[in-house]
Amino acid sequence: MPVLSPSSLSAEGAPRDRAGVIADLRARIRRMEGAGGEGGRTLPFGIDSVDGHLPDGGLPLGCLHAVTAEEPGAGTGFAAALLARLATPKAPALWILRGRDLYAPGLAAYGLTPDRLLAVRAVRPGDALWAMEEALRCPALSVVLGELERPDLTASRRLQLAAESSGVTGFLLESSAGLPGGSAKGKRAEDLSAAVTRWRLNAAHSLDEEEDAAPCPAGGLPGLGTPRWSVALERCRGGRPGRWTLAWDGAGWRDVGTGMEAALGQAAGGDSGLWGARQSMAQSPMSDNRQNHSSGHRKPAIAR
Repeated sequence: MPVLSPSSLSAEGAPRDRAGVIADLRARIRRMEGAGGEGGRTLPFGIDSVDGHLPDGGLPLGCLHAVTAEEPGAGTGFAAALLARLATPKAPALWILRGRDLYAPGLAAYGLTPDRLLAVRAVRPGDALWAMEEALRCPALSVVLGELERPDLTASRRLQLAAESSGVTGFLLESSAGLPGGSAKGKRAEDLSAAVTRWRLNAAHSLDEEEDAAPCPAGGLPGLGTPRWSVALERCRGGRPGRWTLAWDGAGWRDVGTGMEAALGQAAGGDSGLWGARQSMAQSPMSDNRQNHSSGHRKPAIAR
């Protein structure tokens, strides 16, 4: 019976130990940079082409993320799907509004039901910023979303530190994006943000030839396809930028990018992944009650 010497055992264990040490050091560096999230936890999209661009294969939790949308409805729907993955009845999500109402059936279509959502209306920008910072320090919440008008570096750093201190994930939904008057100055404010990731969204065509020929799903509105977004990850601490076209089919995300967007996103083998929500989705296509057309939808008729 062969006997293993101590030197052979240490030689076999050394590569494994080195790999573990390197992984631990990388995690510690990300936590020091504010990108390690809540105990290193992440939220995977469940799509290889997206998760491959994010640190540790998912969106870091317990830190700050910025979402900029060219159209308000696109940002609302995308954010609702993100919040639905994190919120629970015991640890709900908090949405800080600026002068509008949310459309509950539309949010439920993305998995964000009323029993897991709290809404706060802030009249002044300073009130919204104060409410978001205080909410991010509350461990009873799972996630906080604030509709803020491009906070400066100091303000975003305070929000990032608040998220790190409690482990609550924060999202900045930049409501002034795409509006007149927010050109060069707005871009400089984005570049100087302390957010760990920065996403830019735009509505994409919701119907293609295949969907046009397909029958309307039960409970759906005629002439409406699945919501689609052109999604760009412009900055990611510990990751790398990318671009995709994502669709929401009522049960999860799919990568439907083709051509240049698929090449930029480096989609693996053209396989589409699913990112399912916690609960079954409703069929309502709208995410809020604004008059702007929502993400990827043709203009819907509103039932009275």
